Amino acid sequence: MRPASMQMSPSRRMSRTLLTAGDLAGTFVFAVEGGLTAARAGLDVLGILVLAFATALGGGMVRDVLLGAVPPLALQDWRYATTAFGGGALVMLLSGPLGHVPVTPLLILDAAGLALFTVTGAGKALSLRATALAAMLLGAITGAGGGTIRDVLLARVPLVLRADVYALAALLGAGALLLARRLGASAVLAASVGAAVCFGLRTLAVLFHWKLPGILPQP
Repeated sequence: MRPASMQMSPSRRMSRTLLTAGDLAGTFVFAVEGGLTAARAGLDVLGILVLAFATALGGGMVRDVLLGAVPPLALQDWRYATTAFGGGALVMLLSGPLGHVPVTPLLILDAAGLALFTVTGAGKALSLRATALAAMLLGAITGAGGGTIRDVLLARVPLVLRADVYALAALLGAGALLLARRLGASAVLAASVGAAVCFGLRTLAVLFHWKLPGILPQP
């Protein structure tokens, strides 16, 4: 009997390959961003590695648990932990010049990780036959979950809960992916559209200081 991986259609194998590639790319980007944030906060070597791992893999593990895909893929496939710790190690090797990176480049890097994880999270949900609404929500959770864990570990209000266009960018990016798929776009094109929408909206929000409306505190 042939292994299950050899019984997949070419299109399904390509889709799985793209999901894995996007997941690993997002893992590395978020690991570097988490490591840089840890370095700016003055954490030690262990703290940098822990924050890199949590930022890179936290959202994906939450997504997998919610989808019932347990143990989470990040704990089964050695490439994920290796990529996350590799991103943290890179930050440590370049800790001198990177320790003084301005905030804006960090936020742009975070936007790139958000976009990559949003589309891979939504894509994985769709591959497991989740509904469109569930795919949107799980895409946003995948994108924003790691950053939320990072902020909690740093004892600060998570970025996703502040008046920033963050979770909204993830939701709209996932929605764009779903719409493109509904209109007949290929998996690659749909993912590219979703990532572009998420990254573009989040980057514009960073550059132009866009904020969602808030409620003024009572005197």
